[in-house]
Amino acid sequence: MNGIHDLGGMQDLGHIPYARTEPVFHERWEGRIFALNRCAGAWRKWNLDASRFQRELIPPAEYLRMSYYERWVEGLVALLLKTGLLAREELASGRPSPGTSKVEPLLTPDKVWPFIARGTPANRDVQAQPRFQVGQPVRTVNIHPEGHTRLPRYARDKAGIIVRDHGVFVYPDTNALFQGEQPRHLYCVRFGAQELWGPQANAQDSVYLDLWETYLEAP
Repeated sequence: MNGIHDLGGMQDLGHIPYARTEPVFHERWEGRIFALNRCAGAWRKWNLDASRFQRELIPPAEYLRMSYYERWVEGLVALLLKTGLLAREELASGRPSPGTSKVEPLLTPDKVWPFIARGTPANRDVQAQPRFQVGQPVRTVNIHPEGHTRLPRYARDKAGIIVRDHGVFVYPDTNALFQGEQPRHLYCVRFGAQELWGPQANAQDSVYLDLWETYLEAP
């Protein structure tokens, strides 16, 4: 979708600050929100792509006002409500609704580190013939879907070169909408800076994007 989250290539947003000694979490509550997201995700009521899509649905003004982990809070609450793991009355009161039973969490303390170490792998051992080969010229499609996509707005309808085939991975566009993983090949594609930004860009610069097969076509 063409949401406020897809800011690549937009002007007047300033430089992205980089601090070599930046902490993982700037405040203790950020770590708690990270943990809550991982714990709630263990119920498998949604997937990684659905959680990303939920944060993309935050209204633009609110999205820009929020910090990174504030968006995580907003997305998590919305998913908990959608899946029935949380009632609006419970959200308002901060207490369980009368008559509800306590359920043991799936992610107990002894399972936390193995769970984090395993991560959320999206590669799949599926035999699928690749449509493209390393070194092959390609062009990205010009799409503007209403759902989630990993094809950046600034890189649509642009010419590039396949530099690597990563293998077969879960397709986020369908996975985010609970339409199945539909795994397919994921490629690393190199784009010249001038192809993306015009003749004023440095001709020696390139941008590398990991793009699913569906986003590509032969020029």
